Amino acid sequence: MTTLWIGTRKGAFRLDSTDRKTWKLSGPQFLGNLVYHVMRNAKNTLLMATSAGHLGPALHRSTDDGATWVEVANPPKFPADEPRKRAVNHVFWLTAAANVWYAGTSPQALFVSHDDGLSWQGVAGFNDHPEQKDWAGGDQDQTPEGGKLHSIQVDPRDPRKLLLGMSGGGVFFTEDAGATWQPLHDGVEAEYGQDPHCVAIHPTDPDRLWMQSHYGIYRMDRKTSNVWQRVGKNMPADVGDIGFPIVIDPRDPDCAWVFPMDGTSVWPRTSPGGKPAVFGTRDAGATWQRLDRGLPREQAWWTVKRQGMCGDAHDPMGLYFGTTSGEIWASANRGEDFACIARHLPHVYSVTAW
Repeated sequence: MTTLWIGTRKGAFRLDSTDRKTWKLSGPQFLGNLVYHVMRNAKNTLLMATSAGHLGPALHRSTDDGATWVEVANPPKFPADEPRKRAVNHVFWLTAAANVWYAGTSPQALFVSHDDGLSWQGVAGFNDHPEQKDWAGGDQDQTPEGGKLHSIQVDPRDPRKLLLGMSGGGVFFTEDAGATWQPLHDGVEAEYGQDPHCVAIHPTDPDRLWMQSHYGIYRMDRKTSNVWQRVGKNMPADVGDIGFPIVIDPRDPDCAWVFPMDGTSVWPRTSPGGKPAVFGTRDAGATWQRLDRGLPREQAWWTVKRQGMCGDAHDPMGLYFGTTSGEIWASANRGEDFACIARHLPHVYSVTAW
């Protein structure tokens, strides 16, 4: 069974398949809520981050595969005496690690749960650091819905080591469970990395990092250097290397996929030329292959957000993405062929696969 959870501007949807050819769509759940992210951990606990307009943010928890949900009573929030008067506008990102959950919020802050998502505490070493405001970027650098902390990645060799990214800010890492932090921006064309869109750490080679940022596609090999290499320069010049998501192959650290968008002039944030395509590399970014078989060849002016593209655990790996026009596209053969498996959904924010 393959299951996709889809977070949209107007609720959550689910797609199930036993063969990755035919899919059953169910939902919506939480109709009318903006659903930012749905994630599952090894205990099969599901968490869903939502926001219902003037009712504010909420975090929901399910222990029966999404049949029922209970709102978390103690969600991520700043303390009442928070000196900067910050308040969580919404939970944007969820990461499940061994015996712990992490949440990234808007405004940019990091929270952790040690009781399977029932209660949350702020990571003081990050949230309260005197330079945190500078790390998160200036007010004019943020996204229209506010700055977001995302891409919380835990090193599988040592759970005390993790990294994160911030829209409008940079990439930072810790080696002591969040007590102290260091920037990871050398090689990028701006201080603190300037607006990473999505960062990934490879599960079998955790020294291999991939990043899709405001300034292109980057790769880092920490065995030899803590400097980002802009491998997006090897993308076709008429497409460029700007986009939101990046997906890696869990079996091969040299393989990654991106979904480029138009990042010129006023940043239209649409497929370049109205011709959407996934681009994949099998040689660590030295070359990139256009993968668009089955996708529209013209007049398709949508894009894919940073949590809107993912892979599954099958071999060959499946690729999935949801669009800003409400379509879900799937490939069961690593992007060689795509088929549309759902249409007419609301604007898609996230797609996660199990």
